[in-house]
Amino acid sequence: MLYFLQQALNGLHIGAIYALLAFGYALINGVLHRTNLAHGAIFAFSGQTMILVAVYGWQVLWLTLPATITVAIIAALAYAALIGMVLSRNVFEPLADRSPNIIVAATLGVSIVLMELSRIAADTHDFWLPPLLSTPIVFTQGGGYQVTLTVMQLLNCLVILATLAVAGLALARSHFGREWRAVSDDPAAAALCGVDARRVFRGTVLVGAVTAALAGILAALYFGNIGFGSGLVFGLKILFVTAIGGYHAPTRAALGAFAFGIAESLWSGYFPIEWRDAWMFALLAAVLVLRMAGQETQKPAQP
Repeated sequence: MLYFLQQALNGLHIGAIYALLAFGYALINGVLHRTNLAHGAIFAFSGQTMILVAVYGWQVLWLTLPATITVAIIAALAYAALIGMVLSRNVFEPLADRSPNIIVAATLGVSIVLMELSRIAADTHDFWLPPLLSTPIVFTQGGGYQVTLTVMQLLNCLVILATLAVAGLALARSHFGREWRAVSDDPAAAALCGVDARRVFRGTVLVGAVTAALAGILAALYFGNIGFGSGLVFGLKILFVTAIGGYHAPTRAALGAFAFGIAESLWSGYFPIEWRDAWMFALLAAVLVLRMAGQETQKPAQP
């Protein structure tokens, strides 16, 4: 029982990171209505950028560890905001009315560019952060076995929970949230009602990119490193999870991604980890097919 509890607690952390990614993805998809493969790349690029800036601040500028981490986080968020602005104005807006496949190809190209920029900037080397706030906090114990989470894991979960709570509340009750729902439903009708659809679109992409960057930063702070190609894997997972939870419901997508993270952690604890991603993708695909089949059967018959 204690072993199961430990795996479930581990799932809380990775599930929280998935939830933040899914929230940002669903937020953008609500106004884009297209598959965006660049979201996971922003996640990995921001984590890599934070690590590289931290290494530079520590080894070259001789900053203290808190100072170099702070500067690195600010730099990663700034780069993510810049990427979000470039994506919205130079990729999404010109291609939004074209075939959905064009957006898929364009964002795949953006993903490759970001991965290659990270690889070139790091000179194809893996840089690692030192263990940060790795003191274990014991929740329960018995028979010589302790159920723990580190301070960093708890801090990450609290930051993500606070971010999602504020973002969800703002989306539900703020003026921007009402405009986002209007543009998501029908941008032309929203424009006729006086809503600046372009401003809402650009603001949404910017917020979505920053949430992906925050997830990448928190993941890098805990794991110490993020691989160059991990963005594509994370992006595909979030794509499938969000498809099941709902592309136009960011909060529901976040809850689905959180549950997926717990399930993934439990698989890692009880089954061969090398088969984890393959089986989890298969499970997501099966659930998606069953959900689509259920929606088809619920449609009213055509006269």
